[in-house]
Amino acid sequence: MKHYSLVDDLGTLHTFNEVPQRIISLVPSQTELLVDLGLESKIVGITKFCIHPKDLKTKKAIVGGTKKVDYNKIKALNPDIIICNKEENTLEIVENLRLICTVWITDIVTIEDNLKMISDFGNLFDCIEKANEWNANLTFALSDFKQFIESKPIQKAAYFIWKNPYMVAGSGNFINELLQFNRFENVFANQSRYPEIELQKINENGNLDFVFLSSEPYPFKDKDVLEMTNFCKQSKIILVDGEMFSWHGSRLLKALRYFKELHQKL
Repeated sequence: MKHYSLVDDLGTLHTFNEVPQRIISLVPSQTELLVDLGLESKIVGITKFCIHPKDLKTKKAIVGGTKKVDYNKIKALNPDIIICNKEENTLEIVENLRLICTVWITDIVTIEDNLKMISDFGNLFDCIEKANEWNANLTFALSDFKQFIESKPIQKAAYFIWKNPYMVAGSGNFINELLQFNRFENVFANQSRYPEIELQKINENGNLDFVFLSSEPYPFKDKDVLEMTNFCKQSKIILVDGEMFSWHGSRLLKALRYFKELHQKL
């Protein structure tokens, strides 16, 4: 029997008498990471938003979304551990889930947080070698991207995540971290989280070089680009893949390739 203790990102100490065998993941990007760490057979429940890998939803029980879950369905799956995220899941959900089993909470704001999460999952699920391999590949790709990006000028950008009301990425989130890593100065970094803004005031910080319209959670389309042009006449307005800017975990490796392609198009 393996007895060990680990601390999650919110500082909660968890003690295990054996490696968790039945996992429920309520975070789409972390579901993808669990699969990439070779743990697909241990996953018993996921959300309706866990769309990677593509066929996973046909094999696993769907227990709800990220903000609303079916507690009875979760109990019936008899999980050993439920993976949550401070941003994705509500405190109320987490507190209710704790009545069922151990809830491990991640909080990913920086690239370092992301690497630490992968190491934590390696220790948590006894797949340290696979986790180290992913972190080694990511560390190499991050270093390579830094060299690619270092000669590019810093340019002003706004990153939209929602419409009606319009909401943008502020500071204190993974999107802002990746914008900075790409040498985009987030003009809303002086506001926290995801502030609502008025389009009429978007150029108060000076003309933007770029306006990024994300594919998720709101799926911005070409018609939104045209609409935005009325307010940002001097800016380049671009539809971007929201998963690449907001999904943490193993997705970061694909994101770095995506960012290179994005810069070559700008």
